[in-house]
Amino acid sequence: MASRPKTSEALKVVARCRPMNRKEEAAGYERILEMDVKLGQVTLRNPKAAPGELAKTFTFDAVYDASSKQADLYDETVRPLIDSVLQGFNGTIFAYGQTGTGKTYTMQGAWTDSEKRGIVPNSFEHVFTHISRSQNQQYLVRASYLEIYQEEIRDLLAKDQTKKLELKENPETGVYIKDLSSFVTKNVKEIEHVMNLGNQTRSVASTNMNEYSSRSHAIFVITVECSETGLDGEDHIRVGKLNLVDLAGSERQSKMGGPGERPKEASKINLSLSALGNVISALVDGKSTHIPYRDSKLTRLLQDSLGGNAKTIMVATLGPASHSYEESLSTLRFANRAKNIKNKPRVNEDPKDTLLREFQEEIIRLKAQLEKRGMLSKKRRRNSRRKKVVDGEGNTEAEGEEDNDDGLEKNMENYLKEQKERLEEEKAAIQDDHSLVSEEKQKLLEEKEKMIEDLRKEQEATELLAIRYKTPPRARPRELGPAAESHRAKPQQLKFPQDQGLGECLQLECSLVRVVPCEAIPFRGDVNCAM
Repeated sequence: MASRPKTSEALKVVARCRPMNRKEEAAGYERILEMDVKLGQVTLRNPKAAPGELAKTFTFDAVYDASSKQADLYDETVRPLIDSVLQGFNGTIFAYGQTGTGKTYTMQGAWTDSEKRGIVPNSFEHVFTHISRSQNQQYLVRASYLEIYQEEIRDLLAKDQTKKLELKENPETGVYIKDLSSFVTKNVKEIEHVMNLGNQTRSVASTNMNEYSSRSHAIFVITVECSETGLDGEDHIRVGKLNLVDLAGSERQSKMGGPGERPKEASKINLSLSALGNVISALVDGKSTHIPYRDSKLTRLLQDSLGGNAKTIMVATLGPASHSYEESLSTLRFANRAKNIKNKPRVNEDPKDTLLREFQEEIIRLKAQLEKRGMLSKKRRRNSRRKKVVDGEGNTEAEGEEDNDDGLEKNMENYLKEQKERLEEEKAAIQDDHSLVSEEKQKLLEEKEKMIEDLRKEQEATELLAIRYKTPPRARPRELGPAAESHRAKPQQLKFPQDQGLGECLQLECSLVRVVPCEAIPFRGDVNCAM
């Protein structure tokens, strides 16, 4: 089960242009594409443009021109996504473009040439290098390989290639393929062997656009399970899934050529790519209430990758020659729409692990807040010592100190109020979560109650500190009043949760209170501080 998403993020879109090939140069085609790497812009000029007609410019997250290297694309664009998959996120990378523009080269490249290795082999190396360097985690890596050929799903690793596979949907994990083969791989060599087996059965054919054209959409799926022992002594599991997608070419049937099945294949390919475009348009158009994921097998499988629980990268591949103007324009418009899609990626882990991780993050954040407040107190005291004025009675006070204290006190009140409201909301969410058993729910509720109580006591302590600090020394006995004097007479209790993150030496540095738990004094979770 996935944790709750905190923020949305846009689908990342990059454009890549291949060099002019010999056939295009021999035919005398002109170059109509310009790539501005620094600005991330692609400019497309219409070779049949009327006088005065402006070229069309598109802006993306990054662009790669004909001189770009495979390693540049991987390190700058893909590597952060693979790191996220290793942390338990879902990730998808897909190449989209006309046949012959370099989709398969971008995704796979030349496996035996280190400089020409594509996204797929580089990601294999990345995953297993990370695993080999891990100290306190255990990993399990599984690989699957499938293709969508004429709207039928084929398992490229199965012995029986005629078996039809069905799409199913799990409310927690999303869309999946029933009975899809999955192989455990322990190193780069094994996972490369799995992909090579699948490539031998993939549907390719010769067309006018490409001698070895992919006539299907292929998806190589890597599932990475990570088991890590938490501070509670129990194993916590995260599951990341990486989809490496090589789409079939998008182009007009009239340009495809080729005998027999080619026109029928092109029709099915264009049908699924059209469905993909419709899904993207519906996601970008805020008025759409229905997203047509079910219009094709491809869009069903990519449902999480488009507007769902995944981090997604689209590589739009382009040809630079004038004969590809219409296809290049279509690809650029498609990519320009896709960059507006918002996904909601989240770590795939058990809900209990999610809450524990969020609590630990909250503890770290609160410790940082405490340290920041301590620094502000030091700075305020230094300013107070440097700049003093004497009033008519001979008492001294710092100019502007009261205003600063009022602002700080108000900020602290707002902060503590927000924290209490957030904890109350999380407590209510735990009570409403029917997926948790009663024991787990009770434990979480007790933790929330404790955090709320600690927050309340921190607020009381803050108010007392504010009263003491803002009152001039000579005026205290006369102006504090009975209520404040009662606080002077009684020790005040400051309690801190006995959490592993706060069990170390903690100091609240101010002019009034200094709490220093140490080995010489048994730390019972509370400290009496006389006011």
